[in-house]
Amino acid sequence: MRVITGIARGRRLVAPEGLDVRPTADKVKEGIFSAVQFELEGARVLDLFAGSGQMGIEALSRGAGHAVFIDNSLRSIRCVNENLRNTGFERQSEVINRDSYDYIKLTAQTFDIIILDPPYRYNHIANILPFAAKKLNEGGSIICEYESEAEEPSAPEGMTLRKTYHYGKINVTIFCKPSEEVAEE
Repeated sequence: MRVITGIARGRRLVAPEGLDVRPTADKVKEGIFSAVQFELEGARVLDLFAGSGQMGIEALSRGAGHAVFIDNSLRSIRCVNENLRNTGFERQSEVINRDSYDYIKLTAQTFDIIILDPPYRYNHIANILPFAAKKLNEGGSIICEYESEAEEPSAPEGMTLRKTYHYGKINVTIFCKPSEEVAEE
């Protein structure tokens, strides 16, 4: 597992051992970041269910201004911290060991891009998406990665479906929150 492009290009990343964390394949990661490439510059990113932190780190490498990494596993948090040290993104990051649901419901922070890549087979995306939508800035995007057998998530209130991408056993759906200027047109 590595950073694909940007200022940390080629840096190796570590992931927690075991089946709890399923790192995103390079092909999928490249597709996701190609879809949001023009939204990244200076963006505030939330990597919910962070695992190794690879998605938030990729966003930082490509120009995001700040990333918050949330995971309830101490093993994952240790990996995220190690990966941030190895890529030099510690100052642009906040790492929190907390349940993702508790965090998204209670945080006062808002974000330009929210990445939802939870453990598969638990319907987390459908359950957490409405809360994530409330923490998204106008013009922002929520990226949902899930197994292809799962039902495609529905757009939360106030959001629109941008596109769903299919990568074999993995689907990625991106929702966006139109800015008021666009919504009024």
